[in-house]
Amino acid sequence: MALVDTGSFADLSARLPTAGDPYAFDCEQHELVDVCARLFDEFDCVFATLVVEDTQDQAGRPLWLLTYIFYRDCGRPWILLRVRSRERNPIVPSVSGLSNGPSVDWHEREVEDLFRITFEGHPRLGEFVLHEDWPEGVAPMRRVFDARRRMERRLPQPEWQPPTVVEAPGAFSMPIGPVFSDFAEAAHFVLETVGEDVIRTIPRFFYKYRGVEKIAEGQPADGALLLAERFSGTAALAHGLAFCQAVETICGIAVPQRALTLRSMLAELERLRHHAGTIAAICNSTALAVANAQAALVEEELLRLSAETVRHRYLFGAVVPGGLALDLSDAQCRRLAAGAEDAAGKLRELRRMLTFSSSFLDRLEEVGFVSREAALAYGVVGPIARASGVARDMRRLFPYAAYAGADFVVPVEEGGDGYARLRVFFAEAEQSAALIRQFAADLPPGPVVAPGFEWREGATLAAVEAPSGAAFHWLRLSEDGAVRRYRVTPPAYPNWHCFHLAAENFAFQDFPIILASFGLSNAEGDR
Repeated sequence: MALVDTGSFADLSARLPTAGDPYAFDCEQHELVDVCARLFDEFDCVFATLVVEDTQDQAGRPLWLLTYIFYRDCGRPWILLRVRSRERNPIVPSVSGLSNGPSVDWHEREVEDLFRITFEGHPRLGEFVLHEDWPEGVAPMRRVFDARRRMERRLPQPEWQPPTVVEAPGAFSMPIGPVFSDFAEAAHFVLETVGEDVIRTIPRFFYKYRGVEKIAEGQPADGALLLAERFSGTAALAHGLAFCQAVETICGIAVPQRALTLRSMLAELERLRHHAGTIAAICNSTALAVANAQAALVEEELLRLSAETVRHRYLFGAVVPGGLALDLSDAQCRRLAAGAEDAAGKLRELRRMLTFSSSFLDRLEEVGFVSREAALAYGVVGPIARASGVARDMRRLFPYAAYAGADFVVPVEEGGDGYARLRVFFAEAEQSAALIRQFAADLPPGPVVAPGFEWREGATLAAVEAPSGAAFHWLRLSEDGAVRRYRVTPPAYPNWHCFHLAAENFAFQDFPIILASFGLSNAEGDR
């Protein structure tokens, strides 16, 4: 997405319904709430991410740039709403109270925590990303913060208790996490109830804030690519691809068509493997040991196929700015397509057997409900959104790689419950295998990486459809290719925000099943 200044919001209002180019326009702070309300209500815009840049003007005075990025479910254009402030500690009006304001809620809380920018009118700020063991008043994403300096850790406060909401005779809270068995990363949930049904779910994440965006600053783009791939191992290729697409847009790199097609093949291999693992987790949560083993075996076979194809089980190192790090022979592509079809066939048979398992269906049907209205308000993405009737997919809205010419269906369900999500995972796995066959059969000849290119100064947003939904990567480079600002909004971010709605008004024993049906990574937001 190349950024284009397009004047005022009045110009946008007149031209938006038919425009195809991105819009970037400035907005005064006092106009922010009204403009966002119009974008949500009049133009059906979806909030993507909030990018904060801590800069200076030519006189060395502080200059803050807040960029609110929107898109629409009918596709283009992208809309960038920019707010500037010259205050040392800006105070910006909160938009979290608008109709679709919940989609902005966590972004404002995160910015307040990491940059110490206050969002006036927000109902709850503080102690979000930075937990109580961080010193008071620290702002690790500010330009003046020295990431090399060791932070003094605050001692635990014995009197600290997690927040609660329910106040009634007999009310009690059940904590889950933050430590889990197996490979699940840290997350904490407080389930409140006065009986057997969960009345309120309060999630708490970011136990392992890694400062990826801060570490990326000043690094060459190649070094930042390693960070992009590694903060979410289960979606390494998707995030690496988004980062590379941002570099390619800024630097004007024309990626060879063969590389674009192979990128799409590998992206679908990652999606197929991810969904097999999610299906295995759902079966495990309902104590179906045999079904869990069958799906887990499919996942393992796909991991081995990935290693055989690009020499890494999770596809690390496959994408580079300008294309791919390695080419695949026709024989490798045929092997990849055959392996994907074999995996899809096994999942197809597993789905058939699960459809006739009444005890399994009883644990998923009408459990963990997320309404379409809630999915829209929270900006939910990926299979979770599509299971609630929101047909939102970056491969369709903003086609990239080889998806513009691909023939595929975006599976959508209306139920919004755990079973609807399971059906979406199965259907998308089927589509991924079909896309791999399609790309393998029509693989163009030629190189897989662009010839040498020159670094350019600029900024852009790249969006890809990762296995669990839309991933947004904002990148600003200096003229020598060093990263000046890197902002990642992974799909787990909006989807975890919505999770509490699915877990409320259901029995305690339903919680692990609802958790598994979301198929999300705890650590993906800990960037």
